[in-house]
Amino acid sequence: MKPILKMSVLAATIFLVVGCQDDNKADTNKPAEPAKVEQTASAAVATTDAEFKTEDQKAAYAIGASLAQYLAANLDQQKELGISLNREDVLAGVEDVFADKSRMTQEQSQQVLQSLDQRVAKIVEQKAKAEAEKNIKAGEEFSAKFAKEAGVVTTKSGLMYKVEKEGTGAKPAATDTVEVQYKGMLTNGTVFDSSYQRNQPATFPLNQVITGWTEGVQLMPVGSKFKFVIPPQLAYGAQANPSIPANSTLVFEVELLSIKDAKQAQQPAVEAVKTTTTATKAQ
Repeated sequence: MKPILKMSVLAATIFLVVGCQDDNKADTNKPAEPAKVEQTASAAVATTDAEFKTEDQKAAYAIGASLAQYLAANLDQQKELGISLNREDVLAGVEDVFADKSRMTQEQSQQVLQSLDQRVAKIVEQKAKAEAEKNIKAGEEFSAKFAKEAGVVTTKSGLMYKVEKEGTGAKPAATDTVEVQYKGMLTNGTVFDSSYQRNQPATFPLNQVITGWTEGVQLMPVGSKFKFVIPPQLAYGAQANPSIPANSTLVFEVELLSIKDAKQAQQPAVEAVKTTTTATKAQ
């Protein structure tokens, strides 16, 4: 999370100006709706150009507008965390500093902001903990239900699998490179990755993926299709990313197409199943 309101007006201005320039260069695939907003804003500026006598006036106004947009977004973020920061108070602080009559010394401001940072960090930690506990419970409930289905096997590690199609080929070793088609889902059915959607099988060394995959795919003869339910300790544990929340139980449908010689592997391990840290692989 970004530091909360720690920037001086000048620092914020520099940040916003540079940030806007970088965004214009890098963010070329924005959704249609924001683009419409930008077009509308541009049109509005064009109709009020006469109100500004100089380019400097327009630039100063644009700096203020950008600062206000940043502050408004920042305050909205805090509101989502249950912290209510009044816009009028923020504006009063800006105006007082510009008028050289701040009601706080710089040291006092820093102390208050440090305290706010601590409050935010504590709230974020509590929310993350609650989310993780919710994900653990959801995974346990899903696994308990899955275990009652006919043909489900649970290994000593806690990996669960169901044979949907039994192949007749060889089984891979952990050191082999495999070619698979797969779909990865959360327990609520959300698909976070799928080779089917990319219309391209995935090829990767079996010892470079999450533990649940390394163990599970070794159980599959070539030509098989298995459904795996992988508990957090065999997946990503407490690690989280935008598509996979912390402590998630993962569900995979996997088809083992072939076992390849390592030299034939041209595609790196897919993002959804590759190990990101040594600690994850060791679990």
